[in-house]
Amino acid sequence: MLDSAVMKEQRRINVYLPSTLQEERRYPVIYMPDGGVAEDFPHVANTIDAAIREGRMAPVILVGIENTQRRRDMTGPTTVKKDRKIAPVVGGAAEFRKFIATELVPWVEANHPASERRGIIGESAAGLFIVETFFEMPGLFETSIALDPSLWWNAGKLAKDAGTWFVAHPETRGRLFVAWAEPETIGPNVRILEDALKQAAPSQLEWKVVARPDLSHGTIYRALAPVVLPMMYPPE
Repeated sequence: MLDSAVMKEQRRINVYLPSTLQEERRYPVIYMPDGGVAEDFPHVANTIDAAIREGRMAPVILVGIENTQRRRDMTGPTTVKKDRKIAPVVGGAAEFRKFIATELVPWVEANHPASERRGIIGESAAGLFIVETFFEMPGLFETSIALDPSLWWNAGKLAKDAGTWFVAHPETRGRLFVAWAEPETIGPNVRILEDALKQAAPSQLEWKVVARPDLSHGTIYRALAPVVLPMMYPPE
């Protein structure tokens, strides 16, 4: 448990360490919202462990953040009344991001053999949080993986503003991977983001957007994590 002054609550943190740890070596860290043992942590940890053992992926540390109020933490501000009805509290992404940046990351890097190469992976509302974090705090994560991100939030403002943001931040670097399956509410907004990337992505940003209509909102995480994670963290 990690006591958070930012969140004013305790947060349960789950950590996977590869069995191949070597003394004095530092390893990339992948952070994941929805990271409880009753959430997505077990299947992502098992995916990573299998890929490392089979030599398909470089050793990494996985840090899962268990939810307390998921929709509060994953959503930013919205002007859409319907959005505000999905949970008793929404719009807390800035505080959650501050918790990660100022409390969780320092704790992880002080207590585990973590390098400064940080990534983040998540799906749906967590994917929304990841894309928003990419724009709001671009230096926090080197690698951002958003699966079926809920970019419909706030009438799709994140995607609609992306082109202007890229033009204003030509120095942005890192890696952004976005995949989508749900065709009606998520697909259209991801396509808007993809168009902005095609037109104005900074030269030092590596990015990829993948359409997977053969998958669903409920299957995309488990289907793509075993493919995307080794791709983003190939064996050395």
